[in-house]
Amino acid sequence: MNQRIPVIDCTDLYHPHQDVGDNFDLVLPYALNEEIELRAIVLDCTERFRQARTDHPNPHYRDEHGPRDPGFVSVLQLNYIFGRNVPAAVGPFMPLRSPDDASTDAPAFQQQGVELILRTLRESDEPVDIAIFCSSRAVTAAFNRDPELFRRKVRRIHLSAGGYPRGYLEWNVMLDPHAFVGLLRSGLPIDIYPCATDQGPFDLGTNNSFWSMPDLRWIDNMEPSLRRYLGFALQRVVRMDYLRAMEEDWPALSAPEAFRTLTGWEHKVWETAVWQNITGRKLVRRADGSCRILRLEELRADDYVVPEEMIPVDVKVSDDGHFDATPTSQPTAFRLYHRPDPAANQAALRDALPALYLSFRSH
Repeated sequence: MNQRIPVIDCTDLYHPHQDVGDNFDLVLPYALNEEIELRAIVLDCTERFRQARTDHPNPHYRDEHGPRDPGFVSVLQLNYIFGRNVPAAVGPFMPLRSPDDASTDAPAFQQQGVELILRTLRESDEPVDIAIFCSSRAVTAAFNRDPELFRRKVRRIHLSAGGYPRGYLEWNVMLDPHAFVGLLRSGLPIDIYPCATDQGPFDLGTNNSFWSMPDLRWIDNMEPSLRRYLGFALQRVVRMDYLRAMEEDWPALSAPEAFRTLTGWEHKVWETAVWQNITGRKLVRRADGSCRILRLEELRADDYVVPEEMIPVDVKVSDDGHFDATPTSQPTAFRLYHRPDPAANQAALRDALPALYLSFRSH
């Protein structure tokens, strides 16, 4: 039995980035290679966001930068940095037309993400986890093509999406409401990490996974190739030699003032709890006051484990993508993320996650 957890990572990673957090997050399943076996990456791309968006009704989602396309460049850079060959493919560009749509009429190029999911599950000798940090489009389309395969080969789906309590239609749901609804009605084992509360995506709630870092200036101390990878994304660099760019600095990375300007802004995060849950790592505060994200075997007797858990719930989802979750003691397919003290969780992560990234090494 494989001791590492096999994972399919689904992400709406674009190049140049729409949200640099996607570039930032994808480092984790590569770097945590002793715990995670990254089997495939599915790039979620929505046609209307391939261009700049200056007219979105929500100002947080307006973006004058563009155009953009699926983030194959970033995946190739990480494969190069870590000496890996993780396959990547893009899913359908257009939203599903119903919760049971299999998107079989999408162009062949856009079928590759769905086919990669199905092939990865068929070829696996053990159940696979699927982490979704985007719309659920490719996963739901794949499930609709072969639900029995999913029931046999999917250990758990980790769904970073939705607003809870209901009242806010969160971004990853809004990208494809039918896909979100279809997945929640599939009967599959699903862990839900809501990205928003009823107050929006940047609210610290007890059940959503959002937190923020004041800045990213600590990236300057990362392993050089990883610092270049993140600098490449942050600066929206477009170079033909995107692999060689991982081997040498350019002016914005080598000039201290320029780098501080590049990384001196608040960074918003939603994904950390997912990777903690998949790997079984714990967020702890040590006796000296420092905080770390550690394996169970690394814990000390005097470590304080910052409380967070997945609680069993019954879920009812409306056709529009809003859902309710009710705690239950009965067997259920669903679990909901819970942190009793969101502010303390954020404070610990602000120390712990940079420390984790600073420990990463390329191949």
